[in-house]
Amino acid sequence: MESNEINALKEAKKEGKLLESTLLNIKEFSDNENLPQWVDDSLCELIQASKWEELNDRFYKNLAFGTGGMRGRTIGQVVTEAERGGVQKKETPKYAAVGSNTLNEITLLRATKALFLYVKQWMAECGIMEQPRLVVAHDVRHFSQKFSELVAYTWGELGGYAMLFDGPRSTPQLSFTVRNRYAHAGVVITASHNPYHDNGFKAYFDDGAQLVPPHAGNVVEKYNDIFIGELLPLLTSEKPTQTWTILQTGDDLAYRAALEDSVLDPEMLKKHAPKLVFTPIHGTGAIAAIPALWDHGVDVAVVDEQNKPDPNFSTVKSPNPENPEALKAGIAVARKTKSALVMGSDPDCDRIGVAVKAAKGDFICLTGNQVASMLGEYRLSTLKRKQLLDEQNGSSFAILKTFVTTPLLGKIAELYGARCINTPTGFKWMAEKLAKYEHAASIEVKENEGLSLDFDGTDLFARIDVLTRYSTYVALAAEESYGYLPLDLVRDKDGNASALAIAELFAFLSSTGTSAFDYLDSLYKKYGYHKEHTENIYFEGAEGSATISKLASSYRDNPLSKVADIGVLQTKDFLSSGFIDEDEDPLLQENFIKLNLDNGFSIAVRPSGTEPKIKYYLFGCGEPMVSDLEASKQTIDTEVERIASWLVEDAHERVRGT
Repeated sequence: MESNEINALKEAKKEGKLLESTLLNIKEFSDNENLPQWVDDSLCELIQASKWEELNDRFYKNLAFGTGGMRGRTIGQVVTEAERGGVQKKETPKYAAVGSNTLNEITLLRATKALFLYVKQWMAECGIMEQPRLVVAHDVRHFSQKFSELVAYTWGELGGYAMLFDGPRSTPQLSFTVRNRYAHAGVVITASHNPYHDNGFKAYFDDGAQLVPPHAGNVVEKYNDIFIGELLPLLTSEKPTQTWTILQTGDDLAYRAALEDSVLDPEMLKKHAPKLVFTPIHGTGAIAAIPALWDHGVDVAVVDEQNKPDPNFSTVKSPNPENPEALKAGIAVARKTKSALVMGSDPDCDRIGVAVKAAKGDFICLTGNQVASMLGEYRLSTLKRKQLLDEQNGSSFAILKTFVTTPLLGKIAELYGARCINTPTGFKWMAEKLAKYEHAASIEVKENEGLSLDFDGTDLFARIDVLTRYSTYVALAAEESYGYLPLDLVRDKDGNASALAIAELFAFLSSTGTSAFDYLDSLYKKYGYHKEHTENIYFEGAEGSATISKLASSYRDNPLSKVADIGVLQTKDFLSSGFIDEDEDPLLQENFIKLNLDNGFSIAVRPSGTEPKIKYYLFGCGEPMVSDLEASKQTIDTEVERIASWLVEDAHERVRGT
């Protein structure tokens, strides 16, 4: 930058238009002799145009690891000519948005190097004298392929061995392949269900799960110690030289074979396979989910216009199957094909949404909690029907869920004598449980039978037998945000495996002549009506981040004694230490508050780790075996809506008061 731009920055800071942290981070970027010209040109454009808000958003902090890894904008609200590099507006710019708080070539290199340095250190400490192996995958987003190649190239330049898929692949397939290839780490370039302008860097360890302590903290430490100057030599070429290995067809076939274990009753699915519509919403669900359904004889109609990769996700407002709008095209195809079931996956196919035809012909989108509850009941009842689960071994089966997922799953597990384990938000914590149970069983098998068991190479029902005799078999892991895992060979939520499990569930419903809504009502009659509701309040940019932080803290500084006119019976602040889970394992601290109310309802407040929002989760429940279920539903629904409105108004008052 020239002196004119430097003086303009100082003046903007003096006038309160630039944050102190913004100025410092811009200085760190610009004070490098080998800074690529496009970075300097982009900064100068923004300064000369007085885009102070844009500069604050891009530079007020360093992009950090959250519950889903590292995500950020790759395309700024303001795209400079230097970043665009001559391409058209709907095309991918030549370079990602410059900034310390954006996911661009430099922040990506920083994350890659940090992961490599820690993996190498960990391997040395464990006495593993091998070349660090990395599996890399990517989705269809802007810069995804470019970033995945840069990650693979960088890993090789640092002294590792990188394996890269030949095109887009889903996040769960990455998780599986890390284990299947005995890699030491994995990376998938994706921002999951985020808007088109975002991308992300999800890091996985040798168990195929996202990073958990101590690994996560150690990688972050490495990340913070890396200076931009040491990364710039890796950006000398326009396109990195291919130094990585391309994964072969066999890797796809191995994952496709593993997906078979998502199905507990293949004959049920074969005989009563439902007719359904599937949309990958322009993402990776087209690669594995649809063929897996076909393998089981499922009649699948595909949404043609959404079956094509599109980084702009141009047919939807948001590529998030949580939003009913994202399934509209699938529902339209269902009406034409006379299908009663619609499924849609997000771009990296770790989440899946479901819409079902109701009695009057309308399609209704099920919530993540409803799908999870039906899957939980069906899978435990099927295990019991197959005489794998009984009164003696029930406690050796488990359902895993996050604290903010429906408590109905806990009541379902209890009826079958199984355990329900609550974890902090993020599938990595459930993956940690899966690893713990598998490790415990391996030790017991070795001690008692003298065998070294390869779980990944073991038949499903043999695994169930071993795990229930010596440890715990997880029948289902689920979170309310449309993430499910019916497959213990993967260590992340899996939209491909979930598509099969959901198809099996609906095959069962078809065999009994039961609708999804009748099945849900049967659960409510048995366990009590459960109503879940989520409110999201968004605060964008640097100012928004500070607002979210202050708002979250306000519930500690000024705790709620009443919600509306309902007394607060108990407040649990998970930033405090001393909490343990149902396995009596200590829970790590999390920025999360749970309120139990006098009327039996509960509330959770949690800032999102991946999006600029604070989330309010409401849980209402009624008594089982009520004489009038519909009246119970109406009463509880009304009360939940009243509490939600009160919480939103209270949140805005707290913001105004800060």
